[in-house]
Amino acid sequence: MQNERLIHGEKVFGANVDFETRCAHYHSPIDIIAIKFKCCADWFPCYECHRELREHAAQVWSKNEFETPAILCGACGHQLTINEYLSCDSACPNCRSRFNPGCAKHYHLYFEK
Repeated sequence: MQNERLIHGEKVFGANVDFETRCAHYHSPIDIIAIKFKCCADWFPCYECHRELREHAAQVWSKNEFETPAILCGACGHQLTINEYLSCDSACPNCRSRFNPGCAKHYHLYFEK
């Protein structure tokens, strides 16, 4: 099992991470983002990968931290701020690659409401 991979110069941790940040849990063609977790400042494709590979609880980014670059586009390597990601309409503002809109169901695991 691949537990880490260098993607666009960033080390991304997860289960079977591919070269565009897909993992064993989320691996559709549009599952191409990694999230920098606030608690450890490490990149992961999803909360499940973080849960499996870290021994600490995940922390959510607070609203006053939403200008932090914390989303990595697996297609081009652009790092989006949280605000940029939340308002991008599920597409990278740099390369226009589509992101999975279903990720919105998990925003509460990453970002303060």
